[in-house]
Amino acid sequence: MDLKSKIILIAGPTASGKSKFAVQLAKKANGEIINADSMQVYKELKILTARPKKIDQKKIKHHLYGIQSVKKDFSSGKWLKHANKKIKEIRKRNKIPIFVGGTGLYFKSLTDGLSKIPNIPINFRNKIRNLQKNIGQEKFYNKLIKLDPKIKNYAKSNDVQRSIRAYEIKKYTKLSILDWFEKTKKKFNQNEFLKIYIDFPRYLLLKRISKRIDQMFKEKVINEVIRFNKLKVKKDKSANKVIGIKEITLYTKNIGTLEDTKEKILIKTRQYAKRQTTWARGQMQTWIKLDPENLNSYIKNLS
Repeated sequence: MDLKSKIILIAGPTASGKSKFAVQLAKKANGEIINADSMQVYKELKILTARPKKIDQKKIKHHLYGIQSVKKDFSSGKWLKHANKKIKEIRKRNKIPIFVGGTGLYFKSLTDGLSKIPNIPINFRNKIRNLQKNIGQEKFYNKLIKLDPKIKNYAKSNDVQRSIRAYEIKKYTKLSILDWFEKTKKKFNQNEFLKIYIDFPRYLLLKRISKRIDQMFKEKVINEVIRFNKLKVKKDKSANKVIGIKEITLYTKNIGTLEDTKEKILIKTRQYAKRQTTWARGQMQTWIKLDPENLNSYIKNLS
């Protein structure tokens, strides 16, 4: 397989050894690693998000890790913009971009593209909203179908938000919302991607998760959470969703024992790994599934 023109994607559930595998693959393929994990972008949460170790980052150049303050949100759109820029930079150096992470939406935005949202004036949008409110959703939807027949499968008759969005885009851009999405999507050629999913047996994965949690506490993750709480991050910010913040915060307030805290984090992490696996089953059917025992042999056989 000629890897020179490829963009390599490495996905898998949390604690499946993606980062280590990515480093080994990067050495073999002359690549650089790009983060595809929505929580590893936060610079203040290094231990809790299991960011790659400094020793590995010295061996291979890593990108998009710890680039965002926890006080700000970081959308898949922002990530994709950064990711596309990194692909160009890495290819200019005649190296191979290797994405690694567990955020399915990041990978999907890269492989399928994201549509630009048209910048419609607020006065124009308010007129559409007032129209829907005045005539009711049933009549509004019928008007929409006449205006843009294509959207029957996009917006159901009771879907107010999608109906309004479809109506305003058609009125403002003269294009169906579906045509707009297709026109503004930037896609790579699917043949450019080498998609790898590390398919860890569940019973082994659970052991690895438990081991990782113990290691986090050895690395003083409690201090990291204390520092995070001192920043007084607003409750609606995405960084608050990082597993362990809530549980360790309660522990620092003398609520629960250390073992109880670890157990709560373990349960949440297991649930997260299950959601990742379910996503992969539905959205990553065409990916190469690698058993963890075959990772080394796969790298050796790459040309």
